[in-house]
Amino acid sequence: MLKGLGNLGDMAKMMKAAQEMQERMASVQAGLDSITVEGQAGGGLVTVTANAKGELRAIRIDPSIFREEDREMVEDLLLAAIRDAQTRAADRMNEELRRATEGLGLPPGMKLPF
Repeated sequence: MLKGLGNLGDMAKMMKAAQEMQERMASVQAGLDSITVEGQAGGGLVTVTANAKGELRAIRIDPSIFREEDREMVEDLLLAAIRDAQTRAADRMNEELRRATEGLGLPPGMKLPF
């Protein structure tokens, strides 16, 4: 299309690719709200649900662990389950971003600003 204009043709191609990537990224970001992941601790005694952005949605605690003398253990299990959910959310987000940028010719391992 811009044949004979030297590097301007390449620049137009790069701008189009950048716009495509921006549209894909917006789509992925919008979809991260609807993807849910669960983190667990204590063999499922504590379960935390989050979206792929890492925002917590729910915490479920098995009633068998509600005794005053176990309070510190429950707190530790909650923290472990939250960290597990956040790790899974980050992994899922990275997977979705990788899918969105496939075929754009980005260098392998390129970190995006998300």
